Amino acid sequence: MDEQQTEILAQLWQLLVRGGADRRSPMHTPVVASVDADGLPQARVMVLRKADPATASLRFHTDARSPKVTELDGRPVAVLAYHPGENIQLRLGGTARIETDTEDADAVWHQSTLFARRCYLALQPPGTRLLAPASGLPAEIEGQQPTADQIAPARPSFALLKVAVTSIDWLHLANSGHRRARFAQSPQGWAAEWLAP
Repeated sequence: MDEQQTEILAQLWQLLVRGGADRRSPMHTPVVASVDADGLPQARVMVLRKADPATASLRFHTDARSPKVTELDGRPVAVLAYHPGENIQLRLGGTARIETDTEDADAVWHQSTLFARRCYLALQPPGTRLLAPASGLPAEIEGQQPTADQIAPARPSFALLKVAVTSIDWLHLANSGHRRARFAQSPQGWAAEWLAP
């Protein structure tokens, strides 16, 4: 990698790290895309919880009962993020892994607030048909922060979605001319090449 590519790689990871830590960052809610059992593309906005440049990984939280868990686990995924203030689009490729019963999943669960854990108390799995619009939460929890005892049954529904990033397509939009580069993981680290925008 040349010096400019090295700087770009560091900057894009800074944007992702900030996205995982700051809910006001445009990078906080990227689109995660996969392919379903019928071979159809599926894309959804997810909350980026953590980005780690040292391990080239992203972490999201999801309901373990969601159909997307099967679509994602052990399979290739694409993550699309855009920062309008920086005029930077990132298309990240990698492999997804779902964790439910790991030390890391337990630690993240216990670090989350009771209110954040509340959505995992939903009575039906995501995507279940309902007769009327509803949150799916038990009536006694609706609009309330649950107690630790009330939240305990939700733990089996909580899962981590980790993406091991293997490629990044970086696009900078500018009036003076767009610039684009692709970064790919290799045994020696990241390799880069310039692309036509």
